[in-house]
Amino acid sequence: MEREQLADFLRSRREAVRPADVGLPEGPRRRTAGLRREEVAMLAGMSVDYVVRLEQGRSSQPSAQLLGALARALRLSEDERAHLFHLAGHRAPPADGVARLARAGLVRMLDLLGDTPALVLSDLGELLAQNRTALLLNGDPARFSGDRRYLVYRWFTDPEARAAAPPEDRAELTRRIVADLRATAGRRSGDPTVTGLVERLRAASAEFRRLWAEHEVAVRRADRKTLLHPRVGRLVMDCETLVTPDQGQQLLVLTPADVETRERLDLLRVLGIQEFPTGATDTPTR
Repeated sequence: MEREQLADFLRSRREAVRPADVGLPEGPRRRTAGLRREEVAMLAGMSVDYVVRLEQGRSSQPSAQLLGALARALRLSEDERAHLFHLAGHRAPPADGVARLARAGLVRMLDLLGDTPALVLSDLGELLAQNRTALLLNGDPARFSGDRRYLVYRWFTDPEARAAAPPEDRAELTRRIVADLRATAGRRSGDPTVTGLVERLRAASAEFRRLWAEHEVAVRRADRKTLLHPRVGRLVMDCETLVTPDQGQQLLVLTPADVETRERLDLLRVLGIQEFPTGATDTPTR
């Protein structure tokens, strides 16, 4: 482990990330370039003290799981991620078959959308970037690692993943999620990332095995969703999905479908992120 170089690298990457890149407000009193240490800690799901010790070269060797969380929080490229693992004395795990860094143009669109919730997702449903309002809706799924990065995996293996969806909507949402994964699997035929994910889901969930065997295929483009938010209650959102030409990334834009939802979304923005529960449930954005 190369502690001093690791510390320098983490400081430089933290200072290179704009708050808007990870859905955080700039704030009127920001004195540091890039992210604050406490913001990195929040996004990575670790203590501020540990981030400080890493940047001061005083930490123990971080685990591969912690390094993965830091790489996502700092929006590292695949090359930067591999370098981070090398400096920490680990072999970098293999990269996914599709880029896990949000396209710069899509990130700029997040900024332009302002108070409208918007997210960039991979075609497997991994969150790559989101603006501040989407962060208030979703919490930060970047805290997840391994297969739990994918909503489809959490949906079938973690009961809390369905908490944001009304009970009467969950059966239909479940079928749609599986049909969307089937479309991705067909498009990326033979990709070990996709085939491995499907096999692990088949092993983990009888419900998934049953639905997967039905061979339903459907790419989602636009629909209406009802979300149960832990702070402001029921939200009815219209969802539009814009897909990149290679179909590897999606820009998901959510707009209030009625006046009550608009007012509750305005309230959520006023409440801000300070008291947002770190263990917030998933918003079913797929």
